[in-house]
Amino acid sequence: MENYIKNKNVKFNDIANEWLLFKKNKIKESTYLNYKYLISNKFFSVIGEKTLEELLNYDFNSFVEELMKQLSSKTVKDTVVILKCILKFAEVKYDVNFKLSLVSTPTIYKKEISIFTEKEKRKIERKCIKLNDIKELGIVISMYTGLRIGEVCALKWGDIDFDNRIINVTHTLQRVYVSRRNTKVIYTTPKTQKSMRKIPINNNLYIILKFFSKNYPKDAFILSGNKNKWIEPICYRYTYRQVLKKAKVSYKKYHTLRHTFATRCINVGMDVKSLSEILGHANVTITLNTYVHSSFATKNKFINRL
Repeated sequence: MENYIKNKNVKFNDIANEWLLFKKNKIKESTYLNYKYLISNKFFSVIGEKTLEELLNYDFNSFVEELMKQLSSKTVKDTVVILKCILKFAEVKYDVNFKLSLVSTPTIYKKEISIFTEKEKRKIERKCIKLNDIKELGIVISMYTGLRIGEVCALKWGDIDFDNRIINVTHTLQRVYVSRRNTKVIYTTPKTQKSMRKIPINNNLYIILKFFSKNYPKDAFILSGNKNKWIEPICYRYTYRQVLKKAKVSYKKYHTLRHTFATRCINVGMDVKSLSEILGHANVTITLNTYVHSSFATKNKFINRL
């Protein structure tokens, strides 16, 4: 109790900054900057000046409810997770109890994934090849490998092992907030160890990559053909949108290419463990929950065997 009285005037701002300092050397720069932006943007204006004593009596659930009015369930959940981490840090350091189990975390309702039809896939691929521009190559790569947009933007010709027909995913490219008004692009290793992976190259993709590769050095970024210049995700999304427009395919998010790839893998009989490793998922459960769904006809078939 004595320690609590001694530190009762410590503000949330200070606690959050202490937590960030504690985490800084344990996490990637991009993660640190994302945490820092989220804290300053979502917490400081509302609870930043509240003291430890005030926080102990604060209704955090009302704070969560207000966030729910402004943001998606996924964003609110991510925000609440960070908030609880900061408060847990405060509990240990200042010997207090926020009763965090009583702070609600919003439920995320899973939406049905969107994919391109086989006809749409062919139209997109044909348009990319017809344009004969190295920039469109990333769309075809994602179509045949399920690479995320940041991973495609970070890919270099040296990451492709033509002898063994493998793409080595070792980096990602993303723009992060440095402050509310300033951002920067970071070329870094993926967030998790599972995201660093080797992906077999399909025969069709191999032919396309081999054709383009002879014109570029190994240290050049695939999308720009230049070792000193990358194309960041926000710009590449514009390129992708233009390709869909030219191919006369209705717009779907870039991530749809990844969903389409994964769904096709399941449909041709790939086992979930292999698919999970190719996608760079943290665990097989993510793959199962996202892509593996039994149809009503399948359920009916087994029920009728009883």
